[in-house]
Amino acid sequence: MTHTQPHVTLVGAGPGDPELLTLKAVKAIANATVLLVDDLVSDAIVAYAPATARIIYVGKRGGCKSTPQAFIEKLMLQEALSGENVVRLKGGDPFIFGRGGEEVEHLRTKGVHVTVINGITAGLAGVTSLGVPLTHRAHAHGVLFITGHAKQDATDAVDWAALSHTAAQAKLTLVIYMGMSGAAQLQTSLLQGLHPDTPVAIIQHVSLPTQRHVVCTLSDLHHTVMRDQMASPSVIVVGDVLQGLLHLEQNSQTLVAVA
Repeated sequence: MTHTQPHVTLVGAGPGDPELLTLKAVKAIANATVLLVDDLVSDAIVAYAPATARIIYVGKRGGCKSTPQAFIEKLMLQEALSGENVVRLKGGDPFIFGRGGEEVEHLRTKGVHVTVINGITAGLAGVTSLGVPLTHRAHAHGVLFITGHAKQDATDAVDWAALSHTAAQAKLTLVIYMGMSGAAQLQTSLLQGLHPDTPVAIIQHVSLPTQRHVVCTLSDLHHTVMRDQMASPSVIVVGDVLQGLLHLEQNSQTLVAVA
């Protein structure tokens, strides 16, 4: 594909399973001459790129040393201005905690045309893999995607206690990204407004062969994370949409104990 002006495509690679890619994403990857690939994008997805494409790994993973965002933006700009068909391959969805907004703003100010292709975000894929919806007429009137990891110099950190009251009153499902390191504080703050028996699911390595999950109550969140050694990358889902799954797993544990 050729463009009359410098062009970059931000592609959502989804949570990891290549079968969750959109057809549009596969087509964009196949037409790339340069790919800038995030750390959490699987090799099976990168394999859709042509053999002649130049692949640059610009790993970004929470809690680990990452390629500076400014460097990534500079590299995208440089390659686009050189006439390359640049694909920025991002885990999940580019516009859900993927810094896609920052990249679009930077590139557009430099005269680069940007196309964004959505990907399935881990918070959606994770609960779906457990057979649970994010919204339900009887349990959840809405869903809130939120990060548990703000900028280090942020002065407007999330007021989790206030958010817990809103979630309880509005019947919202909370989907928390990058919250594992702060699980203890999340539990304490969310208990300000949510019932201790509110169900919680922690889902690690969403959609990959290594996926695993635990289900517990909010009052047991931190203990469960420590006991089961749950770690990043994981999403934490909080809300009554998980009631059926919680009861199912509790009953299963009881049967195992009796046996």
